[in-house]
Order: sequence, then structure tokens, then C-alpha cells
Amino acid sequence: MAYTTMGEDALVVTTKSFMETHAAEYEKNSYVEPKYYESERIKRGLRNSDGTGVLVGVTKIGNVQGYTMGDDGERIPQEGHLYYRGIDINDLIDGFLAEDRFGFEETAYLILFGQLPDAQQLADFKELLNKWSELPRGFSEDMILRAPSPDIMNKLARSVLALYSYDSEPEDKSLESELFKATRLVARAPMIVAHAYAVKRHYYDREGLYLHHSQPDMGIAENFLHSIRRDNSFTKEEAKLLDLCLVLHAEHGGGNNSAFTCRAVTSSGTDMYSAIAAAVGSLKGPRHGGANIQVTNMFSHIKEDVKDWKDEDEIKRELRRILRGDAGDGSGLIYGMGHAVYTLSDPRAVILRRFARTVAEMKGRLDELELIETVERLSPSVFFSEKDNDKVICANVDMYSGFVYDMLGIPEELFTPLFATARMVGWCAHRIEEINNPRNRIMRPAYRSVGKKVPYTPLEER
Repeated sequence: MAYTTMGEDALVVTTKSFMETHAAEYEKNSYVEPKYYESERIKRGLRNSDGTGVLVGVTKIGNVQGYTMGDDGERIPQEGHLYYRGIDINDLIDGFLAEDRFGFEETAYLILFGQLPDAQQLADFKELLNKWSELPRGFSEDMILRAPSPDIMNKLARSVLALYSYDSEPEDKSLESELFKATRLVARAPMIVAHAYAVKRHYYDREGLYLHHSQPDMGIAENFLHSIRRDNSFTKEEAKLLDLCLVLHAEHGGGNNSAFTCRAVTSSGTDMYSAIAAAVGSLKGPRHGGANIQVTNMFSHIKEDVKDWKDEDEIKRELRRILRGDAGDGSGLIYGMGHAVYTLSDPRAVILRRFARTVAEMKGRLDELELIETVERLSPSVFFSEKDNDKVICANVDMYSGFVYDMLGIPEELFTPLFATARMVGWCAHRIEEINNPRNRIMRPAYRSVGKKVPYTPLEER
């Protein structure tokens, strides 16, 4: 659905023709030869030669561990660990599940304020989140309904920016004000996503329009399921599994692309809404938050090509075809395998796999889960034999998150927005930490110019 007038349609055709003609000129004048990345010792992707990240800061928010460093400087693989404010993610999850509680609100408090809340603090925080989940008067009509988008991440970024106009003190960067803004963003993101999805479904999928309000007796996971389903129905087991996904996606250190983007933009001195909108734009990319959709699409190909899901030899042949670019999307990648930090295991994938089994048994989809587990188990050896590369790889969280969302009846276009809904907590925490860093400076890395100097040519001589 393109919102253009008849006159604009003709202008679009003319402009596209102009750009097609001049694209070749750009390529001729702008191509950078790969040799420069070697000769200038460029750390492309802010990665060292051994694959580790370039150290640009310190944080007390989250810690991602996937290896140790030996005396010779070599990486030593280890089982993955993820810590929120020093607490192991497994201990955090086991803690609230042992009491049959939802955990995302507690996790959000921990990440934002630095420690676990007591019972009264948690109750007060949950009440604040619920009250602020209601969007400003007229917001859905003016910011979402009047300019529908086929991409919900695009609408989320625009809506976050628009919230600046609904804040009476948008430029106040005091700690109290920033925490206030963070609380509102965490509370409002799920409702923005739910309303953007409803509007997208109405205008682009030609379905009925249903906008639901948040319920005062529900938490964030429950309210999200209530808001995206026409009949508002869901089971407690579904809500608990979604809550678990939100907890696992809430934070992942300062070095991931979206958190670093948030900190880099924050370092310029800009406002909270601009920094968070930039992070949303980063997460939208298929190399970051959109990866679980790539996994889902890959398994659609595998399910179609592999006739016997129990035949490991047939699965291995399919994985070889994928690595050679002869199957899947032709990228040569086994999506869901490998991570920048984790080596032997990604704790988020381990946790999701465990809880996914219970739901898969309930929904009669155990055969699909076992296919995913088989791909996870066989991929490292196939990768080694096909690529002659001894890099240690493991399944990352994307290997299972898309399957879990699908079992919950959550459509694919909501996979990444759900990721963003959870990560809103981590982004806000990194934003606040960056602002309050006593050695805060604007981030200004260097790019070396390799273009040749050329004289200016007068217009009549060109």
C-alpha cells in the first residue's frame, strides 16, 4: 500500500530512472578496494583479528561470557554465561519460576535500578508500569492509524520519536527524569507494537481493526497476548513462556550493535527518545534482531527438502547444501548457529530449548523441535568438514525463539518487535549509564580517506 498521489507516481518513475542511470557513476567513484583493510589495519566491525570485540568501555549492567583468554592470547571456549547486574540468568529465572511468578517486571527493575526489588518495591513498580502502559490520548489515532506501516519496527521507531512531543520535559537529563522516561518507554512499547500490528493487519492484510486497552490486573506478557488476539484469550502457560522470552531478551551487554548504537547516539548529548529510536533501527536489521525470522525461513526450506526428519544423513546432506549456497536462501549460512561471544553454548538457547519441549509436547510439535535439535547437534561437524574451519560454534537464541513464538501463535512480523519490547529495558539502562559516566565523551572513531585528490573542474569544461 503506497501512499502517493497520481502526480507523485509519475515523479517516482522519473526519479527511479534517474537513479538507475547514475548508480553506475557512484560505484565507479566510490568503490573501496579490500586491500586497504589489511594495509591500514582496519578493525572492521570493531572486531580484533581473533574475532573478539574492540574494548570501548565498561559497564555494570550486563555481562556476556563465552570464552576465557589463555596466556598465549588465544581464546579458550567455555559454556556460555549471561549475567544481569551480576546475577546469573539461570538463577534469576529459577528464582521467579520456583514461586510461580512472572519475571519480566522484576528483571526490568533489576536492570534499571541495579538490584532486585523487595516485595513492596516490585508491587509499586508493576503498578507504575501498568498505569503508564496506556498510550497518551489520541496517540494511536494520530501516530499509528494515520500513517500505517507494513513494518512494525519502523512504526515503533517513529512512535518512540513521537513520544518526545508528549513529554513535558523531554530534554531533562537528570537521573530521576531519565529513569522516569525509561519506565514509560518500557511500559508503552508493548502497546505501541500491539496497536501497530493491528493497524498493519487492517490496512495491508485487509482484516478487521481491533485495538485493545491494557488490563490493570495483567502483567506485560499477559497484556501483550491480550492485545494482539481478537478474542483476548490466552493460557497461563503461554503467558509464562512469553514472559520467559522477554526476560531472556532484556539485556545482552553493551557491545551488541543496538546497545552500542544507543550509547554512541547518547554520547552526542541527544535526548532519550532519539537514542532509543536509533537502537530500534539497529535491531531491525536481519543481522541483529531479525535473525530469528531468517532461522524460521531456513527451517521452512529444510522441512520441505528433507523427507525423513529422523534421517541424520539426509539432514547432513541438506546442511552441506545450505553451506554451499545450494539450498535455503543461497547465503551459505546456517542461521541460528554461531555467535560473536558464545562458543560452547548460548545460555539463552539452552533455557529456551528446555522450556520449548514442554510446550511442543502439549501442542503436538515435538517432531519439529527434535528436527531443530538435530540441526543444532549436527551443524558444527558439518561446518568443520565443509569449511575446513575449526571455529567452535553453538546454537544461539535465534535457533529456538522463532519456533517458540510460532507455538504461541505469534505471527512472524512480530518476532523482532517483541525482541525490541524486551530490549527496551537494556537500551534505557545503557543510555542512563552512558549519561552518568564521569568520563563521558562523544564517540568519534576514525575513518581514513583513501580517495585521490582531484582538481575542481568548471561546469562548462565537464
